[in-house]
Amino acid sequence: MHDRREFIKYLTVGAAGIALFPQLALGQADPWITEYPRILARIKPPKFKNKDYSILKFGAKAGGQIDCREAINKAIDACSKAGGGRVVVPVGEFLTGAIRLKSNVNLHVSKGATLKFATDPKAYLPIVHTRWEGMELMHLSPLIYAYEQTNIAITGEGTLDGQGKSFFWKWHGNPRYGGNPDVISQRAARARLYEMMDKNVPVAERIFGEGHYLRPQFIQPYKCKNVLIEGVRIIDSPMWEVDPVMCENVTVKNLHIATHGPNNDGCDPESCKDVLIDNCFFDTGDDCIAIKSGRNNDGRRLNTPTEDIIVRNCTMRDGHGGITVGSEISGGVRNLFAHDNKLDSPDLWTAIRVKNNASRGGKLENFYYKNNVVGRVSRAVVEIDFNYEEGAKGEHIPVMRNLQIDGLTCTSGNRAVDLQGLDNAPIYDVMLKNCDFGVIKNPSVVKNVKGLKLNNVKIGGKIADSLV
Repeated sequence: MHDRREFIKYLTVGAAGIALFPQLALGQADPWITEYPRILARIKPPKFKNKDYSILKFGAKAGGQIDCREAINKAIDACSKAGGGRVVVPVGEFLTGAIRLKSNVNLHVSKGATLKFATDPKAYLPIVHTRWEGMELMHLSPLIYAYEQTNIAITGEGTLDGQGKSFFWKWHGNPRYGGNPDVISQRAARARLYEMMDKNVPVAERIFGEGHYLRPQFIQPYKCKNVLIEGVRIIDSPMWEVDPVMCENVTVKNLHIATHGPNNDGCDPESCKDVLIDNCFFDTGDDCIAIKSGRNNDGRRLNTPTEDIIVRNCTMRDGHGGITVGSEISGGVRNLFAHDNKLDSPDLWTAIRVKNNASRGGKLENFYYKNNVVGRVSRAVVEIDFNYEEGAKGEHIPVMRNLQIDGLTCTSGNRAVDLQGLDNAPIYDVMLKNCDFGVIKNPSVVKNVKGLKLNNVKIGGKIADSLV
């Protein structure tokens, strides 16, 4: 263990860092007892007026053939202007384009109801200010979108069907998803957006839209306060599924997300504060949960970390990472609490995952994991990779410190841990406590890690004094 002065150096940058979590610097208090309840107490779902607005009264018709976009958005406008309430999608299948949520509106998708989203790109015009893979632009609207609204919700036991498999996935360009890179592909637009970001082109001039093949996110509240997404079933997303950006006070609860398309992350809070992800089911084509804060120049320009996040009681099946941080984290991530989650699938790569590099950078600190149950993973149970994609190529050195994993159990995996910092960017202060890694095929990898401690850690039923 580093001495007290070294620990404070790693944990803080001056007095401001000490003020963030003083008990960590002083070694006197348990953050699960002090900070966790404070964060939880601040996260409160919005409340709405007890008044319903059926989309049928605004012209929507069931059957899945008639475009109900105008009717749904008229109902939302009327509800918001009257002070709020519920906009109710009743039993039946309703075809729609982009839905624009407004303040004080709860979009309630009833049990037995399905919102099926159109496969015509024109249904997602006009273009809006959005974020795509951590980069800002003007582009097709996410399927459900809100901008600078307060007190918004999507609730119910119905289904949101993005029709990604039958339409949007081919935009990725991968033949695996029905794409043909020589005909339709996101590659050219993605490269152009990267270039604009690198040159700091103003967002208003980053104009994309129809014909650029950048798949829209499914649900994206942007710069919103008091957000609730609860109960619905989400299938066939074009891309990222639940993607709050620069929001405060966000509750994501009781969702069932099952989509195996390209980049189908389940829930991606980006540059958000006070986030609860609770009792959700994830079966995804990419990371189940991916905590982000913007890519490269855009993340650094906005300089807004994702902070004060709780992930609890979730079930995770297929995916690249279960509880993931990265890779678009140039704005930083801090104060993550993840507990009592269940992760198990032969097609789940890793349970706890962090991915970063010297192009992204960002400060990552205070990650706490407790009582998470892992069945099978195909790679390492815990993976921190600073060699992700560009690796050491870049001038923005990542910082990571204070990772604590307590009470993790695992049935089987390829490695217990794979921790790889960079030569000039070690990973600081990792504690594994009361962990049982079960059947592990290969030795752990530990490179450029300072302050790794083990306390009652078993691998293959035997106490491990070291991971190397």
